Amino acid sequence: MDEALIGGIEKRKIVIVDYDPRWPAQFQMHAEILSRVLGRKALTIEHVGSTSVSELAAKPIIDIDVLVDDSSDEAAYLPALVQAGYVLRVREPDWHEHRMFRTPELDVHVHIFSQGCVEFARHLAFRDRLRACKKDRLLYESVKRKLAREDWPDMNAYARAKTEVVEQIIARALREVGNVA
Repeated sequence: MDEALIGGIEKRKIVIVDYDPRWPAQFQMHAEILSRVLGRKALTIEHVGSTSVSELAAKPIIDIDVLVDDSSDEAAYLPALVQAGYVLRVREPDWHEHRMFRTPELDVHVHIFSQGCVEFARHLAFRDRLRACKKDRLLYESVKRKLAREDWPDMNAYARAKTEVVEQIIARALREVGNVA
């Protein structure tokens, strides 16, 4: 993973805050910027992650998924995103050709995936399940709050620690919509 992190590992304190009703507006502002600078190259722009779920405590970082034709073709979108002020932080050619940009303020993460990427569908299933199921929302929040009290070398270690509960919730979401037997 170190090769994928541009600038290397950064130790940051994990802070979970109560839901902020301003998060949807923050997403909308960045979605408009992304839409303007990427034009038709942005096939879909979605608010994902915990800040996209009303009533869910979260790290105050807006996660945005953007679908493009081919996320490995950085020349198609990277210059426009950099020009708009976003900074490339993650390049993962071995994991869905994922790229992640962030704002200099570290309060927005823009994830770039290719059209048809299964991970994008999983993000939406997870978000939608948390929006619809209070029990899973409370479970996820309790895990996040517990893990945030620990000392992590970086956000990726914290994210990996949540994997089990995230996968359980995604599995329930996919079963519910009939995508998994």
